[in-house]
Amino acid sequence: MFHNPSDQERAQLLKEAKNIAVVGCSNKPERTSYMIAQALQQAGYRIFPVNPTLTEPVLGEKPYSSLKEIDEPIDIVNVFRRSDQVEPIAREAVEIKAKAIWFQLGVINEQAFQYAKEHGLIAVMDRCIKVDHALLLGK
Repeated sequence: MFHNPSDQERAQLLKEAKNIAVVGCSNKPERTSYMIAQALQQAGYRIFPVNPTLTEPVLGEKPYSSLKEIDEPIDIVNVFRRSDQVEPIAREAVEIKAKAIWFQLGVINEQAFQYAKEHGLIAVMDRCIKVDHALLLGK
C-alpha cells in the first residue's frame, strides 16, 4: 500500500517548486490536463507541456516530446497518463533528476510510485495537484 507525503510535505513541495512538466498535457481547453496546466501557470509556476503529438505552443509554452528534451531543471513531473503507461515516465523523471513526480487523481501505479521513491523522488499518487495547491496553500 502506498503512502503519500503528509499535507505539510506536499505544501512544502508546492511552495518550493518553480518548474512543472505536465506529461500528457493537451492543447484542448476543455481537457483536464489543459485546465490544470493553466491553473498552475496562473499560480506562478512555469509549465512545460510534454506530449509527442503537440507541435504548437500550449498556454504560450513550447511543447516537448519527452522529459529528456527539457533543458531546464524540473521540480515536479505532473502526470496525466493512463495508470498502465506511467512506469517509463517515472524512469525518465529519475533520469532528469526531477525533485518529485505527481500522479494525478485516478493515476495509480504502485511500481512507478515505488521506483520513483527508491530513486530519491518525492512521489505523490492519486491526488489532484490543483486541489492540493488550493487546500494546502490557500490560493
